[in-house]
Amino acid sequence: MEEVRNKTTFNSELIVTIKGETMVTPAEETPNGLHFMSNLDRMVHMIDTCYCFNTTSDVGRFDAAQVMKDGLAKVLVHYYPFAGRIIMNEKGKYMVNCTGEGALFVEAEANLTLNEIGDFTKPDPVTYGKLVYGLLDPTSIQNPLVVAQVTKFKCGGFVLGFTMNHAMADGTSTAEFVKSWGEVTRGLPLSIPPFLDRTLLKARNPPKVEFTHEYEDIVDVSNTEAIFEQEMLINKSFIFHPEDLEQLKKKAMEDGVLQRCSSFEVLTALMWRARTQSLRYNPDQQVRILFAVDARPSLDPKLPKGYFGNAFLMMNCQCSVSEMLDSPLSSTIERIQRSIKMVTDEYVKSTIDFLEEPKLILPHSATVFLSAWSKLGFNSVDFGWGEPFFAGPPRLTIKEVVLFVSHGKDNQGINLILCLPASTMKVFEELIEMSKNFKKPLARL
Repeated sequence: MEEVRNKTTFNSELIVTIKGETMVTPAEETPNGLHFMSNLDRMVHMIDTCYCFNTTSDVGRFDAAQVMKDGLAKVLVHYYPFAGRIIMNEKGKYMVNCTGEGALFVEAEANLTLNEIGDFTKPDPVTYGKLVYGLLDPTSIQNPLVVAQVTKFKCGGFVLGFTMNHAMADGTSTAEFVKSWGEVTRGLPLSIPPFLDRTLLKARNPPKVEFTHEYEDIVDVSNTEAIFEQEMLINKSFIFHPEDLEQLKKKAMEDGVLQRCSSFEVLTALMWRARTQSLRYNPDQQVRILFAVDARPSLDPKLPKGYFGNAFLMMNCQCSVSEMLDSPLSSTIERIQRSIKMVTDEYVKSTIDFLEEPKLILPHSATVFLSAWSKLGFNSVDFGWGEPFFAGPPRLTIKEVVLFVSHGKDNQGINLILCLPASTMKVFEELIEMSKNFKKPLARL
């Protein structure tokens, strides 16, 4: 383990002092060489998660950072590609060079207690962004694939800020990695050992594209992009308790169009409609939503348990503003359901084959990205001090919406967080409140 350097980052309230940085290598010798990445492992950017742990008597007896650092070295033996670095081969494909260089582990201290920095379910990117390591060049593929920052607070509690290259794992695999990390830290065997062979999702030879996977960029005829550039951007969260979700589903099915709908489907539809209405698009403006669908249940044969990598597809729904808002909520939910049902074994394999050739990433005007964390189990990790009282993203990108398990009433609701221009957020908040109270404007939603 190689010690690196010291730094301090701060804002007006929370000061986070970085005490040291260590490159943690696997505790045992691991295989080297090139590790195949599938065409679904193409999201080469860093993604952040915060795990917040309250003080306990055990934390007082042990150095939490040292215990977790030792655990990281042990878990990297099982997940050894995480200790390597991403490279691009002569065909323009990403691969992992399993060099065993290790993951970056950062130890830090805060000047406040956990209670003093506020409610983690209410987004505060300036403050919470200090709890994840932000000093690496986000455009470099030579970064460590995992960065863990453990920040100790004055109360004895601590936060694990976990940063990972998305090309290595989707939400399901990430949750399993962090859970495994907790298990080896507690001296337990892995409940779900990782399956590392990604060639199971290799493109067919020759590729066989049987569906349409491309979509054109949307023209911003409403000039809505200017609002995001000119106004202050506001992050807010909206908690939907179980009773709210049941009432929304009941209301959505009242017209008999739907036989069933899930909490994810009704909240996605509600958010998309409220966001569209609050942005005051022209009626003929095309709008789109992109959301991840886990392909694991659709594949035949099934992927082995513990498959480590990306196994999700970005699905989309698109329509005009008038087409959406002149129809009932059930119509939008039906669109989302049709998109989810498209994810069959044949569709997944066609997508992988379609991505065999590099694709241009188009701009995303009038598009919102939805990440659903609510069923990934991020809050089930245990390093020896119990489960975190919060597990979720510390910040959002401008056009991202995140759904994750609420840590409010009964710990059973869903927290929806998003970022919007100030004037838009005011309208969005009013529309969401109306939807919960089932007032007349709900018909417009």
